[in-house]
Amino acid sequence: MSSRRKVLTIFAVLLAVPFLLTGARAAQPQGGGGGGPRPEGGRRGMGPMSPDERVKQMTKDFDLTADQQTKIKQILVDSQKKMDDLRDDSSGDRQDRRGKMMKLMQDTNAQVRDQFDDKQKEKFDKMEQERMQRMQGRRGGMGGPGGDNQGGGNPGGDNPGPPPPQN
Repeated sequence: MSSRRKVLTIFAVLLAVPFLLTGARAAQPQGGGGGGPRPEGGRRGMGPMSPDERVKQMTKDFDLTADQQTKIKQILVDSQKKMDDLRDDSSGDRQDRRGKMMKLMQDTNAQVRDQFDDKQKEKFDKMEQERMQRMQGRRGGMGGPGGDNQGGGNPGGDNPGPPPPQN
């Protein structure tokens, strides 16, 4: 079961990176501006955002210096090329490719974080933690409070049935 939890955590990180790179817009639950009828509007920002757009958003969120912008853009460009290569590679199985993609996203996340000063790292880590909690909440079953370590997780994963009768 702990390996399932690790996989879910890695998957959450994989999903979290694009959200972090798109900025704090989705992290502001009460802002509401521009989201339209989709409460989970962040999904549309996962694929189409270019490295330039990501750097622009990160500059707003983290007040990046020109040097940081240059270095982070190169990291994102390299990562995007590698991700495209992985998507185009039809050899190997789907799980293997997914694992490589998750590893690439983690590495990219770490490389970007390494470019930050301490204050930026603190903000980045906080945003990442909030994003992971949201992802785990979405994947871990609807309405089940306390998704910590208490209930042993949701072994079904795909099965968001009703919450248990105990509160």
